[in-house]
Amino acid sequence: MSTDSAVKKHKFLSSQAEEKVNWKKRKAELKENTKQWKKVKVLKKLEKQKEQQEADGAKPEESQKNQGRAYTVSIALPGSVLDNAQSPELRTYLAGQIARACVVFRVDEIIVFDERGEDVKSVEGEFKGVGKKGHACIQLARILQYVECPQYLRKWFFPVHKDLQYAGLLNPLDSPHHMRIDEESEYREGIVLNKPPKQGKGSLVNCGMRKDVRIDKQLQSGLRVTVQLNKTQSQECRLYKGVVVAPHVPRTEGGLYWGYTVRLASCLSSVFTESPYKEGYDLTIGTSERGSSLDQATLSPFKHLLVVFGGIQGLEASLDADQNLDVTDPSVLFDLYLNTCPGQGSRTIRTEEAILISMAGLRPRITAAFSDVSSVATNN
Repeated sequence: MSTDSAVKKHKFLSSQAEEKVNWKKRKAELKENTKQWKKVKVLKKLEKQKEQQEADGAKPEESQKNQGRAYTVSIALPGSVLDNAQSPELRTYLAGQIARACVVFRVDEIIVFDERGEDVKSVEGEFKGVGKKGHACIQLARILQYVECPQYLRKWFFPVHKDLQYAGLLNPLDSPHHMRIDEESEYREGIVLNKPPKQGKGSLVNCGMRKDVRIDKQLQSGLRVTVQLNKTQSQECRLYKGVVVAPHVPRTEGGLYWGYTVRLASCLSSVFTESPYKEGYDLTIGTSERGSSLDQATLSPFKHLLVVFGGIQGLEASLDADQNLDVTDPSVLFDLYLNTCPGQGSRTIRTEEAILISMAGLRPRITAAFSDVSSVATNN
């Protein structure tokens, strides 16, 4: 082999080796670039997920504000419905059926009125026996209050009483404010404890949890309060923290059903005139087999709805016993006078049955009335 050819061959092999080295370097660079690109992609993905989580976290707050229920539903019925039961046990169970029916349909207020014209306005007193005049209203109201109260508060608000002798027969309401001890919720019902608060600190409240709650105010002991718990709680602290809110806040802001209140009325007219709402009831409905059919009825939006049920002898008996009313036709007292079960197969419908039938029929009409309002508001 000549010298020239040997030199050319050496140069050729050197250039090949150089190209080979450059290719490996390029491959390493590409690999590094790919790694960096993937890293950037992952970071962007994580950032996007974080933004999505923040957006999703904000949405429930918005929807929670929007899902609050501003309107209320009240029902009124005579305490004499308990006279339809033949024993104290059956009276207690009947009162429990009424409470269950009201909770199922999210009733906010139950008014127990006396269709015999007795002046009964408090639950102070004692049930003296089946059919005793004036005491059925008191017993019904007391049982309704008892079963609505969260289980962990009953020992404070309901001492042993003859009216509650058969309370063990009552089916639990299991409504949202009846919390278990470890159940998490933004709101809870509680009782202000008889423990002197520290200087500048709020009272202590038992909310049925493993720790007491320090509220933002100093209140009289023994009061039942609605507490909004702080969203972030330190598990190491000896106490939870919260603020006292109005009882309607879980309903108006949180969209939660928060039980019902019980009111005693001395007669049918007092149901209307002693309304706890400043504007009164702006939509009233009377129920009777003599009313017009519910099938053709439509409801307009309202703030406070009142549905009145008669006793064993109907609303006519309540009207006759009320000395404050001069009318003879019950239908003139109401905006709507409805037969909620037209074509009934039984001669009579018991009041506890009438509540279930009527509220089941009214529920879709209530929903339709307020869905129309929300859709109009959205379009505007």
